[in-house]
Amino acid sequence: MAQSANPSGSTIPDGSSGPAQDEASDLAKQLSNPVASLITVPFQFNYDTNIGETDADRWVLNIQPVIPFDLTESLNLISRTIVPFIDLDSPVFGGDDVSGLGDIVQSFFFSPKAPTANGWIWGAGPVFLLPTGKDEFTSDNWGVGPTAVALKQDNGWTYGALINHIWGVDNPSGGRDKTNATFLQPFLSYTTPDAWTYSVNTESTYDWNDEQWTIPINASVSKLVHFGDQPVSFQFGGRYYADAPSGGPDWGLRFNITFLFPE
Repeated sequence: MAQSANPSGSTIPDGSSGPAQDEASDLAKQLSNPVASLITVPFQFNYDTNIGETDADRWVLNIQPVIPFDLTESLNLISRTIVPFIDLDSPVFGGDDVSGLGDIVQSFFFSPKAPTANGWIWGAGPVFLLPTGKDEFTSDNWGVGPTAVALKQDNGWTYGALINHIWGVDNPSGGRDKTNATFLQPFLSYTTPDAWTYSVNTESTYDWNDEQWTIPINASVSKLVHFGDQPVSFQFGGRYYADAPSGGPDWGLRFNITFLFPE
């Protein structure tokens, strides 16, 4: 889609098709691929509500840089980091509102540059839990485990799943259990030729200590645009919690701004 500059320096679609539209659509498809060879810096704002006895609100900003490294002619290493900043109203009457840094999750995927013969893209490697969080937001133990992702992209569709499992490796304080949790994220999205993407996924966690699922079902729409030469994706969506621990949230919203840095 041809682009024309407005006075602020951003680019605006003029309704025609062409290389610019193809590039935007291709970048939008790469955003749906967790192991794409593309530097991205997402700022993901999450809002959840109806938490605890006070129906408290929780705000979480996840900064999630993705950095690919060229290891060999056929293999990439994809670094994916999640740094959460949390603000939580007191979920109990008479309690204090709290805010601060949460635990950082760092994943590394070794991923072949070329899909398999039948078109599957995959990656696997280690995931690490860093106990960087404030007292109310930390597992208070280091964690490690495996992670993997597999997906296929065809005619605008992307479908697949990401999974990891983290075991705590040291003893937390305050009577906490060692981390023992599985994360499962099946995903499905469709990207249009003019770089709109419609997505649905779950970001489910199973806590093996409590034998409890947390299952938010997310639906969102995103649009990739250019501000000058800078591609940026804007995403908005909502979620419903199909299952959660007692006192967990019922529903939430998400707004995501992602800066892309293609080579």
